Amino acid sequence: MINNINWYPGHMKKTRELIQENLKAVDLVVEIVDSRIPLSSRNPIIDELISGKKRVVILGKCDLADKRATDEWKDYFESSGDIALPVDSKNGDNIKAFYKILDKLQQERNEERSLKRPLRLIIVGVPNVGKSSFINRLIGKKSAKTGDRPGVTKGKQWVALENGMQLLDTPGILWPKFEDPHVGLNLAFCGSIKDEILNVQNLAYELLKVLRKDYPEELIARYKLDGLTSDDDEEYNKYGEPIDPVLSDMEAIALKRGFIQSGKRIDYERTGRAILDEFRTGIIGNITLERPVYK
Repeated sequence: MINNINWYPGHMKKTRELIQENLKAVDLVVEIVDSRIPLSSRNPIIDELISGKKRVVILGKCDLADKRATDEWKDYFESSGDIALPVDSKNGDNIKAFYKILDKLQQERNEERSLKRPLRLIIVGVPNVGKSSFINRLIGKKSAKTGDRPGVTKGKQWVALENGMQLLDTPGILWPKFEDPHVGLNLAFCGSIKDEILNVQNLAYELLKVLRKDYPEELIARYKLDGLTSDDDEEYNKYGEPIDPVLSDMEAIALKRGFIQSGKRIDYERTGRAILDEFRTGIIGNITLERPVYK
């Protein structure tokens, strides 16, 4: 398990203050989570800050996730009283459905208030969850910066939507301490924590553990493996040392790809980076790393 991840820079504290300062001016919170890790990508600080505000949960990057699991997560969030909507910002899936949700909420507000004005929205989420791509789809042009690295959006950005509503974009914000180390791993797997501060080969090793358990067929198909080494029976190498089945699979992938250094040594870093990149871009398959648990 990877521990001691340092990832809470000063700009995240400023983002928290930015959200606090502007909450009174907005009518609706649009929270984007990663469909592959919907719970891990929910910031508990945001929950505290927006308590009492109406919220729409956007299940972003749903094109990369397991559809059955995404449907389960939609039901989960709606059972808590939030509106939930899976969105693929890359292809624009469900953008029209989001506008219909806004129209309905606008009508409700107009019935409740004498002052008829367009809704004001604030968009929040952890880094690299797809906020900018979502906004670009909403407004039909690229005024919000996008990237595949966490921390691309900086500062405060108000954006006008085509229906006259105002949307406040905010930079991605994490929180100071993970109570559950698996949350930190999930965020790292999906790229919400910068790779520069992580050991890529160890992170890929941890990801392989999860994929071996939950998506073995996708793993075998992508890397043309004959099968996965078994966890059941402990095996030993010629030196009498126990064989790590996860490491064996990682080495098999390296050999298949030709990720070999001089002296016939496995290039674990290059192998790890390939596994992470192919998971994050959906090349391995449509994968969801966590399922809802109802209390």
